[in-house]
Amino acid sequence: MTKTAWVFPGQGSQALGMDVDLLTTELGKTRLQQAESILGWSVPQICQSDEATLSRTLYTQPCLYVISATLADLLRDQGAVPDVAAGHSLGEYVALYAAGVIDFESGLRLVKRRAELMDQASDGTMVALMGFDRDQLEQQVQAIDGVVLANDNHAGQGVISGTSEAVTQLLGAIKVKRAVELNVSGAFHSPLMAEAAASFQEALDGVSFKMAQLPVLSNVEPTAATDADQLRERLRRQMTGPVRWREIALGLSELGIERVIEVGPGRVLTGLIKRTCPQMTLENISSFADMVA
Repeated sequence: MTKTAWVFPGQGSQALGMDVDLLTTELGKTRLQQAESILGWSVPQICQSDEATLSRTLYTQPCLYVISATLADLLRDQGAVPDVAAGHSLGEYVALYAAGVIDFESGLRLVKRRAELMDQASDGTMVALMGFDRDQLEQQVQAIDGVVLANDNHAGQGVISGTSEAVTQLLGAIKVKRAVELNVSGAFHSPLMAEAAASFQEALDGVSFKMAQLPVLSNVEPTAATDADQLRERLRRQMTGPVRWREIALGLSELGIERVIEVGPGRVLTGLIKRTCPQMTLENISSFADMVA
């Protein structure tokens, strides 16, 4: 049997209309109704509104969670079962759901609170870097206070996060082919999120975590784990810690994973994994239509 991993995308993978064919399934209708009762707003309405609204953190994260989790359930209904799960930032919550660590509603309540807190963040900035010398970047991150490598996506692509001053200083100290400021409210995955992370802890403490039914690789610790307390602790550190996606890809390879299915909107994660592990078979399930094609 081919060893398979399911990976789940994070913020940035959203697209208008990404939920449209879930409404053609009974499970999709049920999940979207459950979501509205928890969120107080309609996922389909947001997904079919406009890009500015959908791209607001407050809405993006819950929409992605609901859609990706529902797609995972529909895959299971067809008899598909992964050997390992992982998710990029917000996607880690879906990975924990897919692994049976949290139930759908508890996961959505956590994501709702996370999105509210991150949407309210106002300190700092994030910049995506493409084409750089990794040693030079890491040296400057160590030398400059107030900036971190927030997303290590693959060898030539990452995201720095920190105060505007520190980010500007770092950009002036390294050579980079392209730098793009991200449209986010704050410096996610950096120490500047400490206040939001402390507020989030109360919500996290109120949710029951179960032993995972399959190994999960976490953002801050890209090694396989199934222990409920360990997975909770890793999630607690996620808001201020880095997304170590390059290491997750390598970790999947070390676990003998041969096939990776990105479950959720977009193709960001399979694109990143291809850069790190070109030998893997990569597939995308972005909609229900992808399962019946």
